[in-house]
Amino acid sequence: MDFDIEQLKKKIIYRSNYRVNREMDKLLGNFKKKYIDTLKDNDLKDLEKLLDKDDDCLYNFYKGLKTETIFELNKINKLFKNFKYNNE
Repeated sequence: MDFDIEQLKKKIIYRSNYRVNREMDKLLGNFKKKYIDTLKDNDLKDLEKLLDKDDDCLYNFYKGLKTETIFELNKINKLFKNFKYNNE
């Protein structure tokens, strides 16, 4: 597999910090900060897929609200759904 893990991490860092919604910048930035250095390659790919979702969809999923988007059952989505974000 031709795959550069450091390049993927840079992409994830950028995409988690620069969202349309400032609140999602903070939420995803803190989530990324907590987990990025502990994730395996496949988990990083799943995180990249999660970041492909729009902010409203991600927010609804995080808050347990209805969303039209189907989220895979994987480690990253479970970590994100259960992530405790302190907005202070």
